[in-house]
Amino acid sequence: SFTGQIKAFKIQRPSSGGDLPQTGEYSFPVARRVNSASAMMMGDDVENGNLGPYLDRPRTFPNMRSKPYTPLELFEGYLGETAHSNISFLDQLLRFLSIILAYVCPSVGFGVMVFIIVVVLMNLKWKNMIFRILRGINVRVLVILLFLGFGYVFYIGASTSPIIVFVFSVCIVSFLLSIYLTKWVLSKDEGPPEMAQISEAIRDGAEGFFKTQYGTISKMALLLALVILSIYLFRNTTPQQESSGLGRATSACITVAAFLLGALCSGVAGYVGMWVSVRANVRVSSAARRSAREALQIAVRAGGFSALVVVGMAVIGIAILYATFYVWLGVDSPGSMKVTDLPLLLVGYGFGASFVALFAQLGGGIYTKAADVGADLVGKVEQGIPEDDPRNPAVIADLVGDNVGDCAARGADLFESIAAEIISAMILGGTMAQHYPSGFILFPLVVHSFDLVVSSIGILSIRGTRDSNVKVPLEDPMTILQKGYSVTIILAVLTFFGSTRWLLYTEQAPSAWLNFSLCGLVGIITAYVFVWITKYYTDYKHEPVRTLALSSSTGHGTNIIAGVSLGLESTAIPVLVISVSIISAFWLGHTSGLVDETGSPTGGLFGTAVATMGMLSTAAYILTMDMFGPIADNAGGIVEMSQQPESVREITDVLDAVGNTTKATTKGFAIGSAALASFLLFSAYMDEVSSFAREPFKQVFIGGLLGSMLIFLFSAWACAAVGRTAQEVVKEDYKEKPDYGRCVAIVASASLREMIKPGALAIVSPIVVGFLFRVLGHYTGHPLLGAKVVAALLMFATVSGILMALFLNTAGGAWDNAKKFIETGALGGKGSESHKAAVTGDTVGDPFKDTAGPSLHVLIKMLATITLVMAPVFL
Repeated sequence: SFTGQIKAFKIQRPSSGGDLPQTGEYSFPVARRVNSASAMMMGDDVENGNLGPYLDRPRTFPNMRSKPYTPLELFEGYLGETAHSNISFLDQLLRFLSIILAYVCPSVGFGVMVFIIVVVLMNLKWKNMIFRILRGINVRVLVILLFLGFGYVFYIGASTSPIIVFVFSVCIVSFLLSIYLTKWVLSKDEGPPEMAQISEAIRDGAEGFFKTQYGTISKMALLLALVILSIYLFRNTTPQQESSGLGRATSACITVAAFLLGALCSGVAGYVGMWVSVRANVRVSSAARRSAREALQIAVRAGGFSALVVVGMAVIGIAILYATFYVWLGVDSPGSMKVTDLPLLLVGYGFGASFVALFAQLGGGIYTKAADVGADLVGKVEQGIPEDDPRNPAVIADLVGDNVGDCAARGADLFESIAAEIISAMILGGTMAQHYPSGFILFPLVVHSFDLVVSSIGILSIRGTRDSNVKVPLEDPMTILQKGYSVTIILAVLTFFGSTRWLLYTEQAPSAWLNFSLCGLVGIITAYVFVWITKYYTDYKHEPVRTLALSSSTGHGTNIIAGVSLGLESTAIPVLVISVSIISAFWLGHTSGLVDETGSPTGGLFGTAVATMGMLSTAAYILTMDMFGPIADNAGGIVEMSQQPESVREITDVLDAVGNTTKATTKGFAIGSAALASFLLFSAYMDEVSSFAREPFKQVFIGGLLGSMLIFLFSAWACAAVGRTAQEVVKEDYKEKPDYGRCVAIVASASLREMIKPGALAIVSPIVVGFLFRVLGHYTGHPLLGAKVVAALLMFATVSGILMALFLNTAGGAWDNAKKFIETGALGGKGSESHKAAVTGDTVGDPFKDTAGPSLHVLIKMLATITLVMAPVFL
């Protein structure tokens, strides 16, 4: 660690701040940079100044910089090393790609890949040495290694199927596009020095928390990997494994390797989301000084980079695993595994992704909302100073939370959603491929490859003005984003119909592909309706939020009552939409003409899988809109803290309000996709249990009660964690001097501590319930009792989790935008009694929409994957 001395400086804000006294001199404390794995800390030294109350303090922000800023610090930042300014963009790009290949390229052998994953997760000292060796290699050698690596990846793809080669090609092109978007965003200026200094503080806090959090998660992941290894070494083998000669040890190693790779990729997906947001926020702030459209374009393209990387990693990760297993196990050769059983080996990948996503969402959610609640209570309610005011010591922790909670956690969340949906659909496709073409297995990979294509077009369709210096009327950013979404949806429908005709056509049922195309259309419509419903309930342009804002005029209590009732009401329409979608897709698949040996229709369940694919066929663009929200929020905070003119803050306020809506719509989208994906995973779980037990079974009612209880208890603990952590922030904020680093440290340590209990509840509950009822069934003559109870627990937890997540997400989003609506000048505007009541509602809604709500839709998918992986324990 090293220490950097800083000096305070004062910024005069033009045309603003007249309502707040600017008297009183206060110098900010000395900042001390600690090592990269620790949070930024502030010293106790105070230079000559007068420690008065908040309103008497000058609106200043300390110079937080102690090193030159170099934009391209992707892996140097990850390792906590300073970037070298003499390294060209091409050199860094080549070294970055070589590191990626070191993780995923199977040319080094499957065992070496597993070893590297374990080394990274354990954070061994060898990790830095490996990266230094890679970075020290000559660029020409790296080029040769890259070509060899890509050549081998395409070789195993060609040895598997031409479809896999197509998937690889699309993913690589999308990665190249994401690199272009990154270079474009980083080429924009950072604005005046005070903006860059604030952004530096946010970035250091976010990266410090990320490394600490993921270090904890990685240790838990490795421990769980050992548990899975032990279980699979002693589990019963399926008839398919017995016929293919796949032993217990091989099956155990495959599952553990897939689990670790899924966990690693999920962590990288979260890091990518955070990495781009902490670098784009200051550029959006700077662009807002010139043009609202340019600021919007930068935020969208920064979110697009993260979205393309997250979706591309999910697709190419599963494709590489599939191709590696296909070649390594000699699939479809005499005496080996059949290709129809191969997708079952990918289950561990989905479980690893779910495991990391749950704790990332929990830890990040607790952090971001504890800091937000503490900052709001001290700043807006108690001291009466504006949002993101530099005199509030919790404001940096709040802005850090937007990145670790909304960006990093959401990237891991969407990665897990896509991975779970692809794997469950491939398992069902394997069942269909026993009688029909193998295209049924690879169809999900092709759909999401086209998702990368159509979403890229939608992202690039949002363009800035030709001359950023020409002032144009402020256009509604939501209208611009909706236009891009409409372009993406139209292209998604066209590519979906083409994909089904290409891969799902069969001579036994020539019109089946058309039925499945309509199933996909059902899913796409469902996604659009979910986005519209969430927007209706959370955007202040519509009646529900305006009614909620009006309730604030009569006090805090009526605001809370109205918000809770709005959230409860908002669960009805989405449940009806999901129900109609599942029934419609099942009926279309059932009537597709596909039958088994006995002549019974078999396409119903696969029809629901296709509908889920359709719903997620625009996932990259949806994730782009989600990443837009926290980037715009951070930009507004930087503008406020750097004391920019009111005209700039007006632009960022509009972007922030739209960002709140896009974050809410993305959460609604994630809930809907989680419902359909969990339905598929539940079906896969029942199929695997039947395969092990060699007999069908039904679930029992008591498991349903336990599943519903699990959802409510998890939500209670998640919200209570935010409250307890926020109390610590409030206590700290009563101190006289604004110690930013102290607040960051408090929130970081408390959020990491508080995430353990609800996370452990989610993981341990299904295992304990299944094992206890298995023992009970053994003594009562019901050998499948444990599996039946877990099936019921999973079903009811999924249903209850969907309803609870919808309620929490919608109520929180509506509270947030009701406050924003009042801040536009309605009902008395900022500082009025209505505004104070709305701030209270927003405070209550924060843990709803950003902690408990998002964690729930990760929880229900994780419950499905953990029961699928742990099925042998219940038999």
